[in-house]
Amino acid sequence: MSFEKKIKELLEKREQAKMGGGLKRIEAQHSKGKLTARERIDLLLDEGSFEEFDMFVTHRCTEFGLENQKYYSDGVVTGFGTIDGRLVYIYAQDFTVFGGSLSLAYAEKICKVMDKAMKVGAPVIGLNDSGGARIQEGVNSLAGYTEIFQRNINASGVIPQITGVFGPCAGGAVYSPALTDFIMMTKENSYMFLTGPKVVKTVTGEIVNEQELGGAMTHATKSGVAHFVADDEEQGIMLIRKLLSYLPQNNLEDPPLASCDDPIDRLEDGLNEIIPENPNKPYDVKDIIYSIVDYNEFLEVHRNYASNIITGFARFNGMPVGIVANQPKYLAGVLDINASRKAARFVRFCDAFNIPLVTLVDVPGFLPGTAQEYGGIILHGAKLLYAYGEATVPKVTVVLRKAYGGAYCVMSSKHLRGDINYAWPMAEIAVMGPKGAIEILSNKEIKAIENEEERNNFVIQKEKEYLDKFATPYNAAKYGYIDDVIEPRNTRFRIIRALQSLATKKDVNPPKKHSNIPL
Repeated sequence: MSFEKKIKELLEKREQAKMGGGLKRIEAQHSKGKLTARERIDLLLDEGSFEEFDMFVTHRCTEFGLENQKYYSDGVVTGFGTIDGRLVYIYAQDFTVFGGSLSLAYAEKICKVMDKAMKVGAPVIGLNDSGGARIQEGVNSLAGYTEIFQRNINASGVIPQITGVFGPCAGGAVYSPALTDFIMMTKENSYMFLTGPKVVKTVTGEIVNEQELGGAMTHATKSGVAHFVADDEEQGIMLIRKLLSYLPQNNLEDPPLASCDDPIDRLEDGLNEIIPENPNKPYDVKDIIYSIVDYNEFLEVHRNYASNIITGFARFNGMPVGIVANQPKYLAGVLDINASRKAARFVRFCDAFNIPLVTLVDVPGFLPGTAQEYGGIILHGAKLLYAYGEATVPKVTVVLRKAYGGAYCVMSSKHLRGDINYAWPMAEIAVMGPKGAIEILSNKEIKAIENEEERNNFVIQKEKEYLDKFATPYNAAKYGYIDDVIEPRNTRFRIIRALQSLATKKDVNPPKKHSNIPL
């Protein structure tokens, strides 16, 4: 065969591979409002940057007639490219080939890109759209999944791992996304579950559809499995690009600095009045976040889950940071099981990838009740405590209003190696709120007063005395637990100066094989 024919053959095979399962199946994919694997890659990566691996791989199964059904790429497109000029490795499952089901050859392709990403220290992005294991391959498909899981585990904390779920993801397939750092789902077409609606009905008698069982909003609001929810695939892919802009390439690098002409000394006069005079009245902590970060830009993580705590990424003078903030607008900002888990995992991610932490505190305590105690609030609250105490990245904390009891300790206090801890002048830092404190401290005197009006006046007076004496930032500042009491409108400037001073911070934990975080 002449060179010309060989080149023609190559080009024909490439075109064949790019058609996946064929035009009919591509049209079926589009009819569901879904993009193909290659269309997703083209949308995600910088134009012309994708370099594909293993285009000509096919499965090796000879059972159930599969030897007569072979497609180039075998249901997954793999390779590398760039996002905003930065290297990433990628795999995208192709639902047009065997419903995106995983074979051993398919798994080997994914493992190859993950191994290469680890060698060069670059993020891995997986775009999932698969019916699960290829049943015809039996245990080989299970082996393939588990090889991927092992690589997810090895890569954890070394390179960022991001999953986009753009279709079905069921059975054992869900564990690879669960082992990655962030999961993004789309509202209409994506779902994740270990066992589907039919099995659920057979085993438990529950009648539930795919979206109710494992759709995007289910995992965004109830389980916390999904970190981001997008209206459609295009928005989801843009979210992934945005998320990566805050992250370093690997755990040995710092997050990327962005140019910034938003003045560091920009004053926000509205912050001096944002805290209501009534300590029991809520406000939206996101108003504070948006006002102090660069260009009012904040990428919230887990927006729909455990709304009593806010987590997400922003920049201060071009420096990416992770923000954790209690949300008084929801459950008074109290810490419960879900909020503790959500924040702890976010803190550990930031620490693993050298992203400084800014914590905004307004927390009345932990949520009481049998549901929380039986659910293990002690262990779950300890996760957040552990995450902050273990973190060695720069930690800047601002107490906005309340910081009571164990919740004060947990929220990046000075005693958990908080580097720079500020408080606003209206901050209340104490073992407990005035009402509960006076009930304990002045119990006998209160009971001795028979007249109800006199008793109420006595309680009000004692609560005021307690607030003035104990629940002030100056009491904590007296011991050095608060580094400075700052004017709210200067918060942006003070945080930026704090972060600049901590840029060369070095802190280490004792040598160990690994820690034993309460799980």
